[in-house]
Amino acid sequence: MTASAPITQDVMTLPRKLPEGGKTNLVGLTRDQLRETLIAHGTPQKQAKMRSGQIWQWIYQWGKRDFADMTNLAKAYRAELEENFVIEIPEVVSRQVSTDGTRKYLVRIAGGHEVEVVYIPEDGRGTLCISSQVGCTLTCSFCHTGTQKLVRNLTAAEIIGQVMMARDDLNEWPEPGAPKDETRLLSNIVLMGMGEPLYNFDNVRDAMKIAMDPEGIQLSRRRITLSTSGVVPGIARTAEEIGCLLAISFHATTDDVRDVLVPINRKHNIAELLQTLRDYPRVSNSERITFEYVMLDGVNDSDEDAHRLLKHIEGIPAKVNLIPFNEWPGAPYKRSSNNRIRAFANIIYQAGYAAPIRKTRGEDIMAACGQLKSETERARKSKKQIEAEAGIPVPPSS
Repeated sequence: MTASAPITQDVMTLPRKLPEGGKTNLVGLTRDQLRETLIAHGTPQKQAKMRSGQIWQWIYQWGKRDFADMTNLAKAYRAELEENFVIEIPEVVSRQVSTDGTRKYLVRIAGGHEVEVVYIPEDGRGTLCISSQVGCTLTCSFCHTGTQKLVRNLTAAEIIGQVMMARDDLNEWPEPGAPKDETRLLSNIVLMGMGEPLYNFDNVRDAMKIAMDPEGIQLSRRRITLSTSGVVPGIARTAEEIGCLLAISFHATTDDVRDVLVPINRKHNIAELLQTLRDYPRVSNSERITFEYVMLDGVNDSDEDAHRLLKHIEGIPAKVNLIPFNEWPGAPYKRSSNNRIRAFANIIYQAGYAAPIRKTRGEDIMAACGQLKSETERARKSKKQIEAEAGIPVPPSS
């Protein structure tokens, strides 16, 4: 295998112009930003902390979008809020429901761009897979999302807005005064949709702080998993500033293979990544780190790979999530056979690590892992074109 795909750039933020003028959106602001924004628009400083707390609860605990519903605020103050602010989340363009109950939403954000969001219902839990960028900075050769070029980072409002949109669709906002219902249809968030979360760190952190706020959506940090391809500098920050669970898109056991599958490996190789991960649990007091490993026929699925993987994760509290490759039009790889995946899983399991094989969900609506790509950007590329961009040698014709 040769590696010719470009190495991911360290794009931490992208300049973007928001529409000038108009009302300020309160969604996505941190508590401090919300208080300061209210003061800037005339709320007396002495009242601002209390007012921002009340508005915060109406938006994130009760899911209200209309200031008129905020009944513990004076009518005149509600009118002022209406004049200056909006409570806006991404707009649902389409909603598809898989035969297995998985829901895939295409949502539109500022500038007319679109991202995909997936809700996966399971026994006793419901997981929302959210996006952090339009497109992706990465060029992982097995991932359909990675064939869509990065357009821009999502704002904190657009990230937490995906969670709010899903709660709308699931009709899961509680009613003020009603008995508390502890069952949650949306109980977990995974940052595994479009984009590399650690290349949009500040917005992801601010959005997840809102999701975890005890007077808001109230998700425990252990119910949020951030998946990164291995942006080493951002991993320590995740431990310190978010403290959520961590998943690593690992996918290969040698630098040669990982350079092709996950090109960021040429910047932060396996040894550097593993050292950072060894330090992670001590900082965040987190649970096990999840190693995500897509099973590609004849590429990374041998017994030798399984034994190398065990050597790599030695000393790290870890579990290994084995992901049968979800094929997409023009994909340059094939899924490993069920027998091969089971044999690989057994080697990991016998060594004392959990090695669940991820059940493919929503494949019939292209909502499975690695298949997300907004419809407007779903360019039809030939298999040869994709292989060339991924750096996969094409065998000579006979």
